[in-house]
Amino acid sequence: MKVQSLVRSAALVAALVASTVPAFSKPLAKTINISQNAKVGKADLQAGEYRLLIDGNKATIIKNKTAVAESEGRWEDRDAKSSYDAVLLGENGQVKEVRFSGQKRVFILSE
Repeated sequence: MKVQSLVRSAALVAALVASTVPAFSKPLAKTINISQNAKVGKADLQAGEYRLLIDGNKATIIKNKTAVAESEGRWEDRDAKSSYDAVLLGENGQVKEVRFSGQKRVFILSE
């Protein structure tokens, strides 16, 4: 009986560790292209190429090695994988979400 209890406890610990691993994954860094002027948080961005760094729920936009915008956000899963990287803008030019080629998950930025 004691061995079974120990095995169950070990399996429970392993399951808990496996479920928390994504929270400790390394930050995602991608080059993104913004095709028109946009806003992230309170920052205005000109059309162009930027580096996007997502660490947990925090997104940082970098231009020429300088952070130009930051925003909180969250990951969401979609039904289908994205065919390409894309930055989706709202009506007022606010960046709403970032999609990544070959992935079902997208990063939704807070306003």
